[in-house]
Amino acid sequence: MKRIALFTLLIIGGWRAGAQDAVSYQTPPAAMAELLLAKPTPGVSIDSKGEWMMLIGRNSYPSVEELARPELRIAGMRINPANYSLSRQNFSNSLTLKNIKTGQTYAITGLPVPLYAGALSWSPGEQKIAFTQTNPKGVDLYVINLLTRKATKVNKQPLNTVLGSGVTWADNNTLLYRVATRPVSAAPPRPAVPKGPTVQQNLGKAAPSATYEDLIKTPYDEQLFEFYATSQLVENVNGAERPVGKPAIYSSVNLSPDKKYMLVRTIRKPFSYLVTAGGFPSAVSVTDRSGKVLKTLAQLPSSEGTPSGYDNTQNVPRGFDWRDDEAATVTWAHPLDSGLIRKKVDYHDAVYALSAPFTGAEKELFKTQLRYRRTQWGNATLALVSEGMRSKQTERLELYNPSTGKLEKIYDRNQTDNYSDPGSPVTVKNKYGNDVVYVADNGKTLLMNNTTGASANGDLPFLAKFDLDSKKNTILWRSANGTYESVVDILDPARLQVITRRESPTEAPNYYLKNLGGDIQGKTLTAFSNPYPQLVGVAKEKIQYKRADGVDLTGDLYLPKGYNKDKDGPLPVLIWAYPREFNSAADAAQVRGSKYRFTTISWASPIFWVTQGYAVLDNAEMPIVAKEGKKPNDTFVEQLKENAEAAINKLSDMGVGDRNRVAVGGHSYGAFMTANLLAHTNLFKAGIARSGAYNRTLTPFGFQNEDRTYWQAPQLYYEMSPFSYADKIKTPILLIHGEADDNPGTFPINSERLFAAIKGAGGTVRFTYLPYEAHSYRGRENLLHMLWEMNQWLDKYVKNAPAGKAVAQVN
Repeated sequence: MKRIALFTLLIIGGWRAGAQDAVSYQTPPAAMAELLLAKPTPGVSIDSKGEWMMLIGRNSYPSVEELARPELRIAGMRINPANYSLSRQNFSNSLTLKNIKTGQTYAITGLPVPLYAGALSWSPGEQKIAFTQTNPKGVDLYVINLLTRKATKVNKQPLNTVLGSGVTWADNNTLLYRVATRPVSAAPPRPAVPKGPTVQQNLGKAAPSATYEDLIKTPYDEQLFEFYATSQLVENVNGAERPVGKPAIYSSVNLSPDKKYMLVRTIRKPFSYLVTAGGFPSAVSVTDRSGKVLKTLAQLPSSEGTPSGYDNTQNVPRGFDWRDDEAATVTWAHPLDSGLIRKKVDYHDAVYALSAPFTGAEKELFKTQLRYRRTQWGNATLALVSEGMRSKQTERLELYNPSTGKLEKIYDRNQTDNYSDPGSPVTVKNKYGNDVVYVADNGKTLLMNNTTGASANGDLPFLAKFDLDSKKNTILWRSANGTYESVVDILDPARLQVITRRESPTEAPNYYLKNLGGDIQGKTLTAFSNPYPQLVGVAKEKIQYKRADGVDLTGDLYLPKGYNKDKDGPLPVLIWAYPREFNSAADAAQVRGSKYRFTTISWASPIFWVTQGYAVLDNAEMPIVAKEGKKPNDTFVEQLKENAEAAINKLSDMGVGDRNRVAVGGHSYGAFMTANLLAHTNLFKAGIARSGAYNRTLTPFGFQNEDRTYWQAPQLYYEMSPFSYADKIKTPILLIHGEADDNPGTFPINSERLFAAIKGAGGTVRFTYLPYEAHSYRGRENLLHMLWEMNQWLDKYVKNAPAGKAVAQVN
């Protein structure tokens, strides 16, 4: 493999002092490297009858060399120019079948080697499984026959999956998908000299937008997007392909429940330079199975004109979908407030329907008082309608009777009030093979599955019966204390035959077939072993504490194997967190997570450092709560300080944490938090900020859950930006950023400019740029080096720091 240098900027006292340093890839201590590279347990996919299970092996982290392969960053996407697919995908590298009744495992013949499988889907009769195989020069489609346990390539032309896999089963022998229309060698060449400058203009029309990355920037980008996004829809019957309709830029193609029609969305020009492909102008139509347009439902403009504010929307139809319980009925919503949520109206949205043959006028079904979200269809007399307000963190569920048009409120709740969450309605397949709401007791009862089950005792998932008359939830089954078990699939809701996933602090997650109405022990389906033996003996505890204003907080504390506080004394500490906004102090104080979960480690986890002698407080709660009629962020910095002080005090009072040797860190908004804490307090010995945004003026139309614009609240944007106080950051801070960050708002320039500002003001800072990495890091060498950087930083400035009292004060 070719060697790739890592570019690191630094200005520090003990390491080589200079403006820049070309650093070769380094590796962290062996225990950390082994945890990172441990093979994860397989995923599973189970048929609805509980007869067959697919065991899905996952690839380990790709090499940086793989990330370095050519890609096109246009229209908010990252396209592999060699095979009409997206780059940076996650694939399955092994597929195995297991018969649940006999327990026998079967190898599948005919699988391509090496396997890069994606988009697995069961046929309607569940005797076949389709999957895509992404090869270096094209994407193929394979079908596994469960009877023969053989995989067969079925496509004749290479697939185009740039705008999604688009693979759909029409029946047990028929698949719909999109194929490339031209060889990649026909892609438009980059002009040696542009025809002229790139010009954008706006003629007095408001077009606020999020700060998306990888947008179209030039006419050449437009040509590339059109070339790679254009596809031909085809129908494949037992291996024989035929074209459906004409080539187009298909954004989505959805079959009607009766499989006679298609709901098609195609992208049109002009392509936007301000929003991603999902916001480009488009046409929404109903076609027959040959591709003939029967009804054009909407010609939608670019989303550039969407008003700022999280509950505002364009004054156009949205949310086109098929009604799952009817043969061929399209539904959609349209605002009644011109898309402006603050407009004083009785109803903000109306929902309409149009049925086959799509020649008449649409019918209004109902109106919503809040912003309409979606409908879960059940039958001719029952559907569930969701509406809500993101800006107020509220949601409403209503019971809708399609026969009478009556809409009845079931509940209103705050989305951050996890304790009140009744769960999600259980669904079953109807005669069309679509998922519809399961209803029992003559339409009076729903079955609700809550895979989190938040409670004052931590998360305890449950299955419940919801009475539609009393609006009360009665729990039928709940995860037992000492374990964390959730229902992942319901095979027979009437008999409560389910598949569960169970884990405990000492047991890796495994799957079980159970009858909750009888055989509660059930049948063990998998026996996955602990992939992290290095963590055996590590102590984990869900700790609870209060901040100065009385808000209850929690965090997950990890202590090293064999640690004895009486003998070993207080440890150096790493606190890792991510702030969240709350309109309610009571909601902010709720317990989140479970002490009974098995400890799993991703690349982003801070738990690596428990192997290096640190006390690690992960998921340290950092709530930002609305106070005295103000919005949460109006006291953002003040509350960060209170949260941090409370965590440090708790660990010190427990005798496990040395308050004078504490580091804080986070990723993304957690990095933003870290820089703010170092700018405004002297609580910490060091900080680690990965892929953050540090200057909020670069996200002027809102960020996170803040929907006020920079021009509405300029002082807020200034005070929340750690860049504004870079001259106050004297605590050593390690900045890490992926040079190909694709997350809206966290452009790499944030870390570049903060580094330059801290350096200019004489602070202690190191900046590591990870080549080819996006917002979520993936490259094996980059991840190992990231852990090395963080470990070196923590050891130098925290673990081995000279004794000295940290001063808890606001700068």
